[in-house]
Amino acid sequence: MDLAEIWRVMRRRWYVLLPGLLLTAALITGVYLLVPVEYRSQSTVTLLNSKKATVAFDGNPFLSTQASLTGMADGLARNLNSDDSKADLKAQGLTGLYEAKIADNAQGPFMWLSVTGTDPAAVLKSDQLFTAYAEKRLLEFQAQQSVTPEAMIRMATIVPPQKPEAQTKTRLQYLVMAAALGFVLSLVATFFVEARRRKADKPGRRKAPAADQDPPENPGPGAGPDSGSSSDEQRIGAVDPTATMALKVLPSSAFRSKASP
Repeated sequence: MDLAEIWRVMRRRWYVLLPGLLLTAALITGVYLLVPVEYRSQSTVTLLNSKKATVAFDGNPFLSTQASLTGMADGLARNLNSDDSKADLKAQGLTGLYEAKIADNAQGPFMWLSVTGTDPAAVLKSDQLFTAYAEKRLLEFQAQQSVTPEAMIRMATIVPPQKPEAQTKTRLQYLVMAAALGFVLSLVATFFVEARRRKADKPGRRKAPAADQDPPENPGPGAGPDSGSSSDEQRIGAVDPTATMALKVLPSSAFRSKASP
């Protein structure tokens, strides 16, 4: 089946295809209304060495970097993503989904703190709360290990929480899936009706003879119309097998001729 045949079928069965396309449009509209646009705000923070470790660098923490800071950033990210931190943040008013992780392609202890939600104002506020909570959690984590304040790792905000940006990728994927599904189902219904109609329009097959029906008798040799040996009785018997033999009445003159000497 080529494209021309497909187009002819679609045009011939438009009364099946059109309702399917209308239902597809309704499905797309429903997805557009039910799937809200998500917004995302992100901040970038870094871990700095302690005041005691930066004495040799005139107190400049950016000149003193250690590999242990990256390990600490990874541990802090895991702690922020834990169930305890989620419950604590929710109690403080954070809404939406948040994530803490080491920044991609980072060459140091840089972390991304992001929040995703449907309300831009709430997302920005939640990201600000999340960034402050991360610094607080870093200090609490070290205090639990009895680290002195002069030796504690610090946190600095490199990029503050940014204005939330719309994330339309997920919504667009759902819209494309709804459109593709509705169009495919409409085509399937159209060609299904076309196949049923073509099957119904085919001429019916001839009925086979019954099994108990006797086949016609083959005429014997010499029984054709040209044969001169068939008598009237044979023809009558062929027409009506129950016919009786007819009596032939002779005239009285025949008996007198036989009786005279």
